[in-house]
Amino acid sequence: MAYYNRNKPKPLSELVKGFIDDIPHKKQLKRAMILSLWAETVSSKINSEAENIHFERENLVVHVKNSAWRHEIHMKRYSIAKRLNKKVGSNIIKEIVVRS
Repeated sequence: MAYYNRNKPKPLSELVKGFIDDIPHKKQLKRAMILSLWAETVSSKINSEAENIHFERENLVVHVKNSAWRHEIHMKRYSIAKRLNKKVGSNIIKEIVVRS
């Protein structure tokens, strides 16, 4: 467990990061964080078209309702992955796979 100096106040973000870094299953926690951050990271239209979002190994798999949206998300997959990885502070998503 990380040592926290109780005499100096620290920002909450620093304390949460220290807590996450200390837990044994941080990769699974960060994957869950990514799934919960999906809706606020992508546009509302992409979010409404995406369904069954889950991880398969290092890949985030997104199912969509039609092939037009598959193409749209496929074109934006690198920027979406970059934003999600940045929000959790780790390179959790290696690739986004879009299926219809």
